[in-house]
Amino acid sequence: MNKGNVIVREAMKVKPVTVSPTTSVQDAAILMTQHKIGNCIVVDKKPIGIISESDIIRKVVSIGKKAKDVKVSEIMTSPIMVIDPYVNIDEAMRIMGKCNIKRLPVIENDRLLGIITIKDIARLSPLLREISEEWAIIHPRDESYYKQQVFSGKCEDCNTLSTNLHNVEGRLLCEDCVDALKYE
Repeated sequence: MNKGNVIVREAMKVKPVTVSPTTSVQDAAILMTQHKIGNCIVVDKKPIGIISESDIIRKVVSIGKKAKDVKVSEIMTSPIMVIDPYVNIDEAMRIMGKCNIKRLPVIENDRLLGIITIKDIARLSPLLREISEEWAIIHPRDESYYKQQVFSGKCEDCNTLSTNLHNVEGRLLCEDCVDALKYE
């Protein structure tokens, strides 16, 4: 631990509920209900996306689609922003506030360890949650800060799955493709 601060690993939920990209939205919703959660992480060997209750409502229910006929891959948010387990909780809160997101999958060495949500932070400190919510209201998503974050998903150049994608001129690229750009 760093200077007595709480790190993400200490506050995250372990064993997040995961689904494959081919899982039906109905089955994902059933899992969310059973586990009393609002999201599932979409995994295809590595985390590639996230599906939330609001995705289901906005992209399926509100337009009259049948949840059993829609695959998670069709409505998931991808790529996803991720966080290291040893980052301080205040940095996690800053990322969520500046990027206007409510949850961050926790990744270490390409492995999904858990998930940290705004609710997890609120359990530690209601004041941190209030600050994060105020930040999101006062400031729309900080695009330059958002682009500096690490993502998990498919590289836009080579289509390799990676938990360490970086934004390079608006494209999310794996480390190998970023390195290749340096030699062009």
